[in-house]
Amino acid sequence: MQKRRDKVREMMRHAWNGYKKFAWGANELSPLSQRAFHGGVFGQNDIGLTIIDALDTLYIMDMTAEYEEGKTWIEQNFTLDNYVGTLDAFETNIRIVGGLLSIFALTGDTIYREKAKYVADKLLPVFDTPTGIPKVLINLQTNETKNHEWSYGDSSILSQSGSFHLEFDYLSEITGDATYRKKIHRVRNFFKDSRKVFDLFPIYINAENGEWGLHYVTIGAHGDSFYEYLLKSWILSGYKDQESKQMSISALNSIKNRLIGKSFDGFSYLGFLKFGELEPLMDHLSCFAPGLFALASKSLKNPEYLRLAEDLIETCHKSYEISQTGLGPEVFWFTETSARASKKLESSFALRPETIESYFYLWRLTKKQKYRDWGWEIVESLEKHCRTPNGFSGIKDVYDENSEKDDIQQSYFLAETLKYLFLLFSDDSVLGLDQWVFNTEGHPLPIRRDAA
Repeated sequence: MQKRRDKVREMMRHAWNGYKKFAWGANELSPLSQRAFHGGVFGQNDIGLTIIDALDTLYIMDMTAEYEEGKTWIEQNFTLDNYVGTLDAFETNIRIVGGLLSIFALTGDTIYREKAKYVADKLLPVFDTPTGIPKVLINLQTNETKNHEWSYGDSSILSQSGSFHLEFDYLSEITGDATYRKKIHRVRNFFKDSRKVFDLFPIYINAENGEWGLHYVTIGAHGDSFYEYLLKSWILSGYKDQESKQMSISALNSIKNRLIGKSFDGFSYLGFLKFGELEPLMDHLSCFAPGLFALASKSLKNPEYLRLAEDLIETCHKSYEISQTGLGPEVFWFTETSARASKKLESSFALRPETIESYFYLWRLTKKQKYRDWGWEIVESLEKHCRTPNGFSGIKDVYDENSEKDDIQQSYFLAETLKYLFLLFSDDSVLGLDQWVFNTEGHPLPIRRDAA
């Protein structure tokens, strides 16, 4: 496995060097255009997103020189004081707060704790709603908050509202300031007491009155990390947070009973529940769920979850296997052909980590060689179809061997995709699952040491 780890480390260096050469201090890189990419969630504001998102990966891979470059930039240049426009609180939390907390946990360097607290404090006004449910956008100059215009009826989004728990809980622990923990517990208590749909939660909720929007339920986009954080909050607590545990068990069982469909040729999939009817599609984001169920099987000692995880990862793998590039589409259906995109816009690949993330968990828990082999197949596909002279780019059509590239090196490619590949080929002692839990951006946080 040493050669495979070395290859992933070389890919990380290639991605980092391209970013450093053409977009240093900006958020992301357009490797083909050889310039900074400003079309992401943080827009024109250059806040060093890739540096912060990638820093713990650099540290884990022992890329000392690159790590020191990133650390120096954060110490000397990182600020949100001049941020123009609205800041996405969810993305800021999982990428920036999560990244800073992770590298603090790995190194003990207090500069990262101070920076994480600085950012989290700027996000606190999003929780100032009658229900405590946060809105997602904040103007840092006025503290005015709102939701995305496209969100149903000015609703907050489930995954965004419920995905502060890991970061804010750990921040309270290391600072001794209970403010952050109080915010997230108010959110969770609201969800716990709310009227659910089949013991699951719709993806839209009104932060002002707590009313659910459309009865759309999914563990993919807009739902995913909410369910992820229920289980991981219990794990992070050292298995003491019984409320999180019970909510997680209830949700996982309902997902198993309500969201799992079977294709005509026997593949299990995580569908989209629309007003009680299950639509036969998955999005790539759902492919983190096999890893979640695998982790649940370990922590909750439930072998049924592991069987489901192995069924679902076969489906995600198929979506990669049947494409001409060996990469999986953004959305795939189970109608005439299983695990295949049906529209051009669904066939893109944006350097996503979710399938690799699940391979990592399933390798750690089953030791079945196929998961490492499947991960290596993705490495080969990334090299062939996504590598450019100055970094890596997503592609627009996984079914076209000569697909046009999207010219975006996503920060999560360095934070998650390459990190999970490196861990897949590493010994179990590297970020062991008994010591660390990963946030939804792949940033490891330490499980509480006073665990029972």
